[in-house]
Amino acid sequence: MDSLSGVLGRFDGLRVLVVGDLMVDEHIWGSASRLSPEAPVLVVDASGDPEIRPGGAANVANNIVALGGHASIIGVVGSDSYGDELERQLRDAGVDTSGVIVDDSRVTSRKTRIWVSHRQQVVRVDREDREPLSDSIAERLLSEVASHLGECDAVIFSDYNKGVMVPSIAVRAVELARAMGRVCTVNPKPMNVRGFKGAGTIMLNHSEAEAAVGCKLDSEDSVMDAGRSMLAELDAGCIVVTRGSVGLSVFCPGSSVTIPAQSVEVYDVAGAGDTVISAITLALAAGAHHEQAAMVGNLAGGAAVRKVGVAAVTRKEIVALAQAQHE
Repeated sequence: MDSLSGVLGRFDGLRVLVVGDLMVDEHIWGSASRLSPEAPVLVVDASGDPEIRPGGAANVANNIVALGGHASIIGVVGSDSYGDELERQLRDAGVDTSGVIVDDSRVTSRKTRIWVSHRQQVVRVDREDREPLSDSIAERLLSEVASHLGECDAVIFSDYNKGVMVPSIAVRAVELARAMGRVCTVNPKPMNVRGFKGAGTIMLNHSEAEAAVGCKLDSEDSVMDAGRSMLAELDAGCIVVTRGSVGLSVFCPGSSVTIPAQSVEVYDVAGAGDTVISAITLALAAGAHHEQAAMVGNLAGGAAVRKVGVAAVTRKEIVALAQAQHE
């Protein structure tokens, strides 16, 4: 607990640049008591207006702020009301949005989740553009990365495969971060992971790790082999594989360890990866070694899944969960 408090206490004032896919998470809450006469589907009686929250890389930035750091964000939104609202919410949270680019040719990525209770989601509707950024927008984005890196302690590349962190952009962005000696972490999608070669810490979940190595990871040995293989192939300082109820496996040159999952009641896993990578990045920037940072990230993820919907986690919640686990 003393070690945890010491790491968390150094989060104050750390400056983190978040680069990636900006998204809106929209939640429609309601109840259902009958089937539609038109098709075998539920009729949801919505209650109140839809709830809009920052998602994707925007949720990462929100988590950085909630944990006590300062966040700047670089990404692309469409010229629409959802992009405007996303920027407004981020600014209200204290996030620097000066690096957000408005692209008239795209829509703001939006995930609409419909719930019949605060624990049962019945459908998700996605509206987004997955095409790679145009050359002109890509150059503007990389220019923003170069100008913001000088003002930060760490950078997170948050990739949801929506056309922003494609390999051609990722390679150059990682080179910029390495040249400036910044703590660099990545939460990539498997199809883009090799574009992040040379990044400091790369985090994937279990299914993403399977896709990245091209085989099923159905045993402890296969997970260990895959982690070590990715560590070497991607020239990373650390590979983190989040494994749900098993926990979180950490691979560094010459060592590997699995940190057991937190014993909590899981309400919703949406956005938990954003919370984990945010906590890991701040911990590394605060001077923690990779295993310590992963432990902090593991606790943060445990706190995140106790909430419904995409949400940020605070240091107070991390400490409370750690104390509960030790009682």
